[in-house]
Amino acid sequence: MTLTESASPPANSTNREPILSVRHLVKHFPVRGRGLIRRVVGQVHAVCDVSFDLYPGETLGLVGESGCGKTTTSRVILNLQPPTSGEVRYQGQVISSLSQREMRRLRRDIQIVFQDPYASLDPRMPVNEIIAEPLRIHGMYDSKSGPRQVAELMRTVGLNPEHGNRYPHEFSGGQRQRIGVARALALRPRVLVLDEPVSALDVSIQAGVLNLLQDLQEQFALAYLFVAHDLSVVRHVSNRIAVMYLGRLVEVAETEALFAAPSHPYTQALISAIPIPDPRKERARQRIMLSGDVPSPVDPPSGCRFRTRCPLFATLTDAEQRRCIDEVPALVDRGQGHPVACHYARPVQVL
Repeated sequence: MTLTESASPPANSTNREPILSVRHLVKHFPVRGRGLIRRVVGQVHAVCDVSFDLYPGETLGLVGESGCGKTTTSRVILNLQPPTSGEVRYQGQVISSLSQREMRRLRRDIQIVFQDPYASLDPRMPVNEIIAEPLRIHGMYDSKSGPRQVAELMRTVGLNPEHGNRYPHEFSGGQRQRIGVARALALRPRVLVLDEPVSALDVSIQAGVLNLLQDLQEQFALAYLFVAHDLSVVRHVSNRIAVMYLGRLVEVAETEALFAAPSHPYTQALISAIPIPDPRKERARQRIMLSGDVPSPVDPPSGCRFRTRCPLFATLTDAEQRRCIDEVPALVDRGQGHPVACHYARPVQVL
């Protein structure tokens, strides 16, 4: 199975073209030495050869540990940071090759909701102005219909339009995130990048925001790239899940298939860390514990990047271990029914 085949549409998207395609995306950041000249002495390998498709109306969850490259991937997709190599296509257009004027038009279709609702809103602007700002920038706001649009957006996300003259500090965390969602919806986008939209919220508030996002997706026919590290949340909202480790995708599958029988050892370890609400089942199951720390992205391991922490690695023969050390595993289907970046992937029931 080739890389192109590994990015094939999910079962519920028969014969549909992807709205967003990412191919061989790479993003490196230079590491500079000290002194006056500050020469480049290394590279941070933040994102390495990432490829996936996002389909209309779909939610693709992008999960992994902190520092694995999830947020960098989303920022490169939005062209907030230029890629080192590879390409991102939106409806056939290569985003990184667009001019500033063309990119401004494209931003109507692709918007982002940031992780921190406290930092992503201007504290000096009332909520009405925050939501109206993208409309003003794109010339879609006028004095007659503009206030009605803003009021309707506030009602859509569950806020009282009468509170539009208040400032962000007068709202709770969940309300601020709803303001961020309203601002992102103002231009009627087709794709929303959700960068850990509920991780900064209390658990009691998370459910309300997640239900809102699902309702909005159905109402406006949105496609979501849902970036998160909480697998329980991702399972609740995603059609497919892409698992990322140290800048690379290691497994991509439909949500229920992934949770029923994860094939990559890293995915298995992540899922095994999810608590089970039944105390007897929780005590009976064996949790997969990873040894060591995540390697530095400045000097990642050769071959399989997960091999230094992989519980499967110690059970392999010398020849098999040498293959893990020397050869980067391709993200392909090895008989599991979905692509996995592991030479010796074995489906295991974890939950």
